[in-house]
Order: sequence, then C-alpha cells, then structure tokens
Amino acid sequence: MKIMRLDEVMACTGLGRSSIYKLMTEGSFPKTVSLLNRSVGWVSHEIESWILARVEERDEKAVN
Repeated sequence: MKIMRLDEVMACTGLGRSSIYKLMTEGSFPKTVSLLNRSVGWVSHEIESWILARVEERDEKAVN
C-alpha cells in the first residue's frame, strides 16, 4: 500500500487542489488519511479506483 501526497494526487487525476477538496466535501472523492499533526495523504489504490470509475462511466456513456 502506498500513501500519495497532494502533488501526486493532482498529477494523477489532473485536478487542482480546490477541486479535490470540493469533491471530498461532496463525498465523491476518496478521503484523506491523517499521517501526522498537519500532514495528510491518500491511499493510492483508492485514487486509482476513483480514476477507473471515471473511465467506466465514460465507456458506459459511449455504449448507450
């Protein structure tokens, strides 16, 4: 298991910081994991699953 920091999550998803936190607030993006006092990260497989779900949504729309 790997923990990703914000810069890596932004690079993988193509989203900006404010978009990531907005989606988290809406419940449609993986939540952070507390690492230390003011340090957070995301579980890599949760981010990868979120990206794959976006691809699946795209593919379903293309079929319909």
